[in-house]
Amino acid sequence: MSDVRIGISGWRYAPWRGDFYPKGLVQHRELEFASRAVSSIEINGSFYGLQTPERYRKWAAQTPEDFVFSVKAPRFITHVRRLLDIDEPLANFFASGLLGMKEKLGPILWQFPPSFRFDERLFADFLAKLPADTDQARSLARHASARLHVAGYLDATEDRPLRHAVEIRNASFCDPAFIELLRQRGVALVVADTAGKWPYAEDITADFLYLRLHGDAELYVSGYSPEALQHWQQRIATWAAGGQPDDAELIDASHPPRRRPRDVYCYFDNDVKVRAPYDARALRELLERS
Repeated sequence: MSDVRIGISGWRYAPWRGDFYPKGLVQHRELEFASRAVSSIEINGSFYGLQTPERYRKWAAQTPEDFVFSVKAPRFITHVRRLLDIDEPLANFFASGLLGMKEKLGPILWQFPPSFRFDERLFADFLAKLPADTDQARSLARHASARLHVAGYLDATEDRPLRHAVEIRNASFCDPAFIELLRQRGVALVVADTAGKWPYAEDITADFLYLRLHGDAELYVSGYSPEALQHWQQRIATWAAGGQPDDAELIDASHPPRRRPRDVYCYFDNDVKVRAPYDARALRELLERS
């Protein structure tokens, strides 16, 4: 059986207060509320700066037992260093405490900026550095800056696989060589709905799918109509069952995926007008009824 998770990207947004969040709900209980409305949340504060073991443990404790987070990797690696000289930043990220969420740690998202072009050698080197499991991640974390060697920084479950997903925003990645690199490492290509602003592709390169729905018509703003949600419900159901939509938009159509059930993580990121949590809940209900 596949595990389908429908969620939101982040949860701390001022416009949500008194709308999605009930009026008077205190801020420190927003995660508790949101995690009962969706089945997964993408942590995006980690993109802007390293978090702490204490914070990750706190977030895990506030959510239901079967809840799963994904974690957005630091922009310092993807946007500032642009994959150059990243050994210590990688170690610092995995030493920052995300492993301490244990069974609640889902995929790790690596998002690249629109100005970042595909370099096959550089990207292959980056993928080779990503830890494939929690034991490798703990070993990597031991090489972090000394300031990060704090209580809980090596906490993790017993060895289990880690999942990674890559979101691209430059057309140079529409190259079969890029897809092959992802397949070799079992890293997912993010299916990113960006209202046509950035490349869109649905190649299956891992044992799971990772979707980011940024807005149906206007990036980060517009909601998804019932028809649009039905479109995504049908695609997610097909992927989860091990298939591929007949009209899939592919970078490399020469390697059809093996038919097998796949987990799916889908996050709504159209938060500007408080659409994300409502769209997530509606899509989740559609899938539960199908």
